[in-house]
Amino acid sequence: MNAAPSPIVLLAAAGLAMALAPVAHAGVTDNLVTSPTAMAMGNAVTADPPGIESIHFNPAGLARLEGTHHIDSVFVATIRNPNRFVSAPDLDIGGFKDDPINGKSSGPVRQALYIPFYGVPKARLPGVLVPSMGMSYNAPGSRWTFGTNVYLAAAMSIDRTKDPDDPARFDGRLVQLQRLVYLSPAAAYKVSDTLKIGISVPIAYSAFAINTDFRAPNKLLGTVGQLQKAVCPDGNGTVIDTLTFGLCGGGPEGMVNPFKRAANIDFDLRASFDPTVNIGVLWEPKKWFALGLVYQGGARTTYTGSYTFHSDPMLRSFVRGLNSSLLGPIVGAVTGMPQDIPEYQSGNMTAQIPFPWRVQAGMKLMLTDYVQVNADVSYADWSQWNELTFQFDRSVKLLEMARLFGYANSSQATFKMGFRSVVNYSFGTQLNLTKKLALRFGYEPRKSSIPGNQMSLLAPLPDTKLRSVGLRYRFDDGGELNLTGSYMKGTYDIPARSDCNLNCDNFFNLIYNPYAATNVSGSLIVKYAGASYTRPF
Repeated sequence: MNAAPSPIVLLAAAGLAMALAPVAHAGVTDNLVTSPTAMAMGNAVTADPPGIESIHFNPAGLARLEGTHHIDSVFVATIRNPNRFVSAPDLDIGGFKDDPINGKSSGPVRQALYIPFYGVPKARLPGVLVPSMGMSYNAPGSRWTFGTNVYLAAAMSIDRTKDPDDPARFDGRLVQLQRLVYLSPAAAYKVSDTLKIGISVPIAYSAFAINTDFRAPNKLLGTVGQLQKAVCPDGNGTVIDTLTFGLCGGGPEGMVNPFKRAANIDFDLRASFDPTVNIGVLWEPKKWFALGLVYQGGARTTYTGSYTFHSDPMLRSFVRGLNSSLLGPIVGAVTGMPQDIPEYQSGNMTAQIPFPWRVQAGMKLMLTDYVQVNADVSYADWSQWNELTFQFDRSVKLLEMARLFGYANSSQATFKMGFRSVVNYSFGTQLNLTKKLALRFGYEPRKSSIPGNQMSLLAPLPDTKLRSVGLRYRFDDGGELNLTGSYMKGTYDIPARSDCNLNCDNFFNLIYNPYAATNVSGSLIVKYAGASYTRPF
């Protein structure tokens, strides 16, 4: 008697898990668009903080500035995420063996920018262009320096909506994650000629928006689809079916296909006031040697926003047919299923999502008057993302159907994330060609906080390698121009059935696996160019 409601239960739990799980940028996107100067040095600048941008990297560096300074920055970045899908030779989803995405590749990716208090605009671009600015003030003869800066601390933008048939759309048509620091009051104190300390309070507008199609290629769902074909090959119900469980009561639209789109979901969450704290120390005992240390505090941020579930006819018609039969409503009542599935269900939601703390230490070493090398090591506490809980303003119909599998509270969802804390290294080299001109080179191998067996295309963040090149030019009036270009790439190859956030095909698997029994391979490529101009005034 339980066969009929089971696929709908699966669709419910799978779709919601898929929608909520990917909110992490997981460390790989940190500092990508924060500072052209730091990027050129592989972000290894804790012991050599870059002027006003020290507010983020090590606020103690502000104490090296004298007088009043202003910085204007601009960057352009593109993110590409090509993927290829190849079904396993023994693919069998309850009798369905031909996945239409087999052998296909994902299409073009575009970028967007989350505008505070507005959301994601409809315009999509091949890349994103973002300006920023900051200033510092040091009174003549004072040991104190104050400043503030506007910058993107972290960002991730993937838009796959250009191709309506993109096979990657089942794991994120649009993923927009962003942490914009719009105010960062900072103060630094020059304890002595060799020791400086500083503190800043970055206040961010944090947001993420997710829109995605979902399907449920699960063996249980496929089995019910095959049963429907046997009972009613043309999709029309019979008297016997009406007097039993109503498998075909939904008509041709209610015929279940595990490879078919079941719904679309849209989430928009944000936190308009999200403060943290940075505390830094800079020790420069020699002109050729320096050590730096910074602690970037975390926060347990409360996000608020809205959700919309749009159920396709297949899902709605199947449930309608079930409840129009003689025995179907009895089964539904016993299992706690809803009487119908609305085409749209919208409401408000909240979530407490921790922003992990991190600590970074660095060393600067002048090998000669012309060659400087920097090296940093950092640790980020992403293990706080072991699980996340989301609260809805009402009972979600899809979660009501999941009661059969132990989901007692249909207005709340908790998901196991399993993220790990990581230690990363970064390196930079500066060649002082003249007193005015310097060349910079950076290298940063970034370890992902997402284990390889829990990655999804909603957060396609593998281990990556960042390589940068840049230059600094100092003008006679005290102005300084910094230019940077960088390239980051990471690849992944996820064998079929190895990642139960992506491609498992277990019979009772409730975690979203839109590419069941499918090999998924791809790469994440980020290209970046930035410029900043600092001047005294």
